[in-house]
Amino acid sequence: MQKQLFTYLLLAISVFAIAQKPTEEGSPKSGSYNRALSLDQKAEKTGEVTIKGQRVPYKVTASTQPVWDEEGKAVAGLFYVYYERTDVSNKETRPLVISFNGGPGTASVWMHLGYTGPKKLKIDDEGYPIQPYGFEDNPQSLLDVADIVYVDPVNTGFSRILDKATPGSKFFGVTADIKYLADWINTFVGRQKRWASPKFLIGESYGTNRVSGLSLELQNRHWMFLNGVILVSPTDLGLKRDAVSSAALRIPYMAATAWHHKKLAPTFQSKELEKYLPEVEAFAINELMPALAQGGALPADKRKAMVKKIAGYIGLNETVVAEQNMEVPFDYFWKELLRDQGKTVGRLDSRYIGMDKKNAGQKPDYNSELLSWEHSFTPAINMYLRDELGYKTDLNYYIFGPVQPWDNSNNNTGDDLRLAMMENPYLNLLVQSGYYDGACDYFNAKYNMWQMDPAGKIQDRMFWEGYRSGHMMYLRKEDLSTSNDHLRVFIKNSIPKLGTPAKF
Repeated sequence: MQKQLFTYLLLAISVFAIAQKPTEEGSPKSGSYNRALSLDQKAEKTGEVTIKGQRVPYKVTASTQPVWDEEGKAVAGLFYVYYERTDVSNKETRPLVISFNGGPGTASVWMHLGYTGPKKLKIDDEGYPIQPYGFEDNPQSLLDVADIVYVDPVNTGFSRILDKATPGSKFFGVTADIKYLADWINTFVGRQKRWASPKFLIGESYGTNRVSGLSLELQNRHWMFLNGVILVSPTDLGLKRDAVSSAALRIPYMAATAWHHKKLAPTFQSKELEKYLPEVEAFAINELMPALAQGGALPADKRKAMVKKIAGYIGLNETVVAEQNMEVPFDYFWKELLRDQGKTVGRLDSRYIGMDKKNAGQKPDYNSELLSWEHSFTPAINMYLRDELGYKTDLNYYIFGPVQPWDNSNNNTGDDLRLAMMENPYLNLLVQSGYYDGACDYFNAKYNMWQMDPAGKIQDRMFWEGYRSGHMMYLRKEDLSTSNDHLRVFIKNSIPKLGTPAKF
């Protein structure tokens, strides 16, 4: 009896081992649950969504595609979700939008379920979490005018390194990131037969570095010429600032945030935001920057007058501004603005309010806006991919993944984008910023555009839009509609009329 039982146990173990045997890529067969990444795993589904009153049928594919090394070996697999409108027969004229988020180290979830996709997470009209968690149709989705693929770089989402012998430096750095993603895009476009399609890159936050660099890498290494690049809440794109310019350029954002929280004197508070900010912008460039450049040589009376102006514009008292030598740090501003109420304001979106253990201190204890977003996005993306689309895996979906150390050297992405635009007459740029974004503030986004093109040769192909929200301006219901409409117009205007040659 014991011998028979032992035989049964051996048989059961063998069957289990066979069931768990990986494929040639080191992953389980499609449709099974496992913590290993599967290169042949795929989930497909059809659906429809009403956008701007129009029925839009589509096919969605959640799958992975390899990253190849120089010898043609799969060293990583990138997870993606691809939406194709199904009632469009001619893919040659159908735009393709390739979407990345930032971090570095964050997944594509933010713009996928927050901005352009046919589904969006359930939140209130200002972007705050509500329960029960979930998602719903997005009536503002960009899918009516373009197909969209959301891409998760290595160690974000479900994307992983396959070959453990491959060093992280192959992926985790400004240059490495651009190089392997350009090759991946080239493969994707070939597999999906989209070489003829007008192509657009959209990136958010660090993703703006990514897509700016990709514009030149795709053009000069893969001979893939784009129609448009969209930067959502851009970084500095490697364009240098010194201490003086950095201190001056942040003032308009602080002024916007103070206006939102009603911390200004009636003279300023009574103005519409969009009419108030140009005054502050002019002050920052024409008055504050020269004054800061003088440092200790600035006469006492002029220093006093400057302190008074800064304090009035950003809602802080003059003593605080003077103690900071007119260079109010971001961290301190987020702590100080509502200190008298025992509250802090958010970094990425300063509409959000937090509370610290102590009112005293130089910076907030936590980022109230980021925690709010993780609160709502994490359940929604897991429910959508696993339950709605049926993508089977036990992998942890990395909202934020391990990508450190990240090599930030040789960040010339702003200049790369400038060169790509000068080489390609078809290529246009759209920048979208939230006025209340303190991480990638709107005035620095404008400054990028000026410094990318100091001679003003391509300003007619650069466009900027601002919104009364923060880093993810699309979380506010009103801005979700407006910002997607701006994308539609940009895409339409960036596709040349039939037969128009690419020449200056």
